[in-house]
Amino acid sequence: MSDWWRENPPSAPIPVEGGIRARSKRGRIAQTWWSQRFIEVLESLQLGGRLQRGKRYARAGQVMNLTLSTSVAVGLVQGSRPEPYRARIGVKAFTAQQWAALERDLAGQAWYAAKLLAGEMPTDIEDVFAAHGLSLFPTTLHELTMDCSCPDWEIPCKHLAATCFLLAESFDEDPFQILAWRGRSRDELLERLRALRGSAAPAADEPEVAPLEDHLADFWTAPQHPEAAHDPGPPQEPAAAQQPDAVLDELDPLPVELGSQPATELLRPAYSAFTRR
Repeated sequence: MSDWWRENPPSAPIPVEGGIRARSKRGRIAQTWWSQRFIEVLESLQLGGRLQRGKRYARAGQVMNLTLSTSVAVGLVQGSRPEPYRARIGVKAFTAQQWAALERDLAGQAWYAAKLLAGEMPTDIEDVFAAHGLSLFPTTLHELTMDCSCPDWEIPCKHLAATCFLLAESFDEDPFQILAWRGRSRDELLERLRALRGSAAPAADEPEVAPLEDHLADFWTAPQHPEAAHDPGPPQEPAAAQQPDAVLDELDPLPVELGSQPATELLRPAYSAFTRR
């Protein structure tokens, strides 16, 4: 390995036109807490120079293409040689049985789908995965499978590091990318959550509500107590007819006077006139 480094000293990469450039120009690349969780795995290894060179590659646009599918993300990275290097980052996808259990829990609260659709990862979503003995985010490098077609034997190399940084930015933009990496695309997950929430049976003490079209004739009438359906009793005069100005007593006094008389008292005859036949 040492012979290779003496015969092939580090050289500048070939510039790329139209490459994927990191949005971050300096400092931290991952902006959201969920993408930072992914980058923390790399930073915990204290890679030093390779990590910084990978960050420079990401900001210079050396990554020509980045694709993500179930379990694997692939970056095409232009180095110093004419042929780009292929950097692959793999993670274990959850099984169909694991996802079925996760989806049942996620469907129990509309909060999760609402936050994801708003482009945010719910802060407590990790608890749902942890309850099933799973981790949404890789916590150690051992949970990731990395390889690159470059001659550098170190893992991760700068090409893999550049791919990781841009992958983290894609997580910033769309948290569904993390879930897709683990085996559930955006459309699949939302369809499953809608189906589970739609098929949820009402609680034992929760009355079933008839469709709206069955109540078009009485939609605007006052609700009737169940016992009244069997014994309606004598017709009652509406409370508003008995005391039409009662609503004025529920309000705070109006800070307006006409002459020396409060505006509320001037309104009472008007309320009575409104209810007069």
